[in-house]
Amino acid sequence: MEGLSPEFWPLVFVGFAAQLIDGALGMAYGVSASAFLTSMGHPPAFVSATVHAAEVFTTGASSASHAWFKNLDRKIFLKLVLPGMAGGALGAWLLGNLDGDLLKPFVWTYLLLTGILLLRRASSSGEPQLARAPSHALGGIAGFLDAVGGGGWGTVTTPTLIARGMPPRYAIGTTNAAEFFVTLTISITFLFTFDWQRYDLVIALLGGGVIAAPLGAWVAKHVPPRAAMLAIGLLVSGLAINGLIAAFR
Repeated sequence: MEGLSPEFWPLVFVGFAAQLIDGALGMAYGVSASAFLTSMGHPPAFVSATVHAAEVFTTGASSASHAWFKNLDRKIFLKLVLPGMAGGALGAWLLGNLDGDLLKPFVWTYLLLTGILLLRRASSSGEPQLARAPSHALGGIAGFLDAVGGGGWGTVTTPTLIARGMPPRYAIGTTNAAEFFVTLTISITFLFTFDWQRYDLVIALLGGGVIAAPLGAWVAKHVPPRAAMLAIGLLVSGLAINGLIAAFR
C-alpha cells in the first residue's frame, strides 16, 4: 500500500503476535511487543513510547470492563496506581533523556529477567519475591520497570497479588484498572520528553491486536496456560540473549 512505512506491516504482525500471547496469558502484551520491536533495532525510548501509546487504548477498554463487572479492590487499586504513575513517569523521563544505545543492554537484561520469571511461573507455583512488598512499593517498582522495559506491569503485579491470597478475578481486574493510568502517564511523559511522531506504527500495533483478539480468546480456551507461558518465556529470553550478545559486540 503506497504511502505506508516499510515497518507498518511488520508491526501489524508484532501487534498480532503480542495480542495472541496476551489473550492466552492475560498479560505480557507490552513485554512481547517490546521484545519484538527492540530486536528490530529500535531504541528503547521509541519502543516504550510506541507500545504504551497503543496500550492506552487497550488498557482503557480493559479498565472500563473490569470496573463495570466490579472486579476491583479499590483499596489496593489506590495503593498501586499513584506510585505506579510516579514510577512510570520517572522511567519514561529517564528513557527520553538518556542515550538509547547506552540503555539497550539494561533493557535487554530486564526483558531476560522477565522471560526467566515467566519460565519460573510456568514450572512452579512458588511465591514471587515481591509478594510481601507493600502495595505502594510494588506499584512504584512495576511502573518504573514497565516504562523502562516497554512493558511488564501485569507480569510483575498480577502474580504478586495472587500470591498474597487475592482472588484471581480481583488481582487481574485491579491490575488492569491501574495499568490504564500508569500507561497514560507514561505516554504523556514521552510527549514532553521524547521527539516521537510515529503514530502510524501505533495504528499498526493496534490493527494487528484487533485482528488477533478473537484468535487469542480461542488460544486461551484450548492452550494450557503453563504451556503458553513457557513458550513466551522461551521466546522473550531467546530474543533478550541475542540482543545482549549484539549489544556487547
